[in-house]
Amino acid sequence: MADHDDPRRFLDPATLAKIGRLDLRAKNVVEGFITGMHKSPFFGASVEFAQHRKYVPGDDIRHLDWKAWSKTDKFYVKQFEAETNLRASLVVDTSESMVYGREKHKKAGTMNKYEYACTAAACLAYLIVRQQDSAGVVSFGWDVKQALPPRSSQLHLDAITKTLDLSRPQPAEKTDVLRALRQIAEVTTRRRMVILFSDLLTDREPLFKGLEMLAHQRHDVIVFHVMDDDELTFPFGGMTKFEGLEDMPQLTCDPKALRQGYLEALEEYLIEVRRGCTRMGVDYTLVRTSEYLDAVLSRVIFRRAADRSAPVRR
Repeated sequence: MADHDDPRRFLDPATLAKIGRLDLRAKNVVEGFITGMHKSPFFGASVEFAQHRKYVPGDDIRHLDWKAWSKTDKFYVKQFEAETNLRASLVVDTSESMVYGREKHKKAGTMNKYEYACTAAACLAYLIVRQQDSAGVVSFGWDVKQALPPRSSQLHLDAITKTLDLSRPQPAEKTDVLRALRQIAEVTTRRRMVILFSDLLTDREPLFKGLEMLAHQRHDVIVFHVMDDDELTFPFGGMTKFEGLEDMPQLTCDPKALRQGYLEALEEYLIEVRRGCTRMGVDYTLVRTSEYLDAVLSRVIFRRAADRSAPVRR
């Protein structure tokens, strides 16, 4: 619990949930804490390989091409040229499971998974456009629902928040993440950053296949795995009726009998997803809906900065 005199209390998810307009919610987060990262490593211009040149003393050895050395027995340095603008696609899951606990959150004045994901996506769009790069949005459930290509204008930022507001999950709508990511891969010809916000409640095989498709095209893929606190801790007690989502049936049972097995299965699932993303070079972050948004975004930014500055192992 944030102290009453702590300015970060304004970024408590419960406080943010009281800000009705998504654009104002995002602006509150970004301008409050992250505007100093105007040229952060997370959103810096991407680079493309251009050519080789011979190594000279003083060159950064991280740019040595060891494959060229193995073939020629000579040292060559890779030269890169920066692209003028970063292009980012914010991909938001709108399946019914994303509004788990809708009534509970509404009563408590907190954000459900979809509202949290939309706020995080709007924050990143705000950051990206603010530094004159381009952001777009894609909403999906069973299929791609709405898509806006990356643009860099303030008017486009307004269009992004309106699209997220209009893409709210519909009853019984399922997730087909492979179908959505395949469509994104088919229409995305130039390299970009693809940022996925989802609870990933889908089979792992199609999820990994979709992510691998984007990674194979050399997109910079980032996954924000958004989960409700209830899903991570299973705090239920006494006879409970669980409402089915995405055409799943209702279940009435004593949750105490299920808790241990559920938590073990959850841990196995989280490990599998994290390892699968790591194997493909996908940047993965587990997020719970009670976390402060600025803390989540800063954690990802600084981790990526550390990864880029780490020395290359030979």
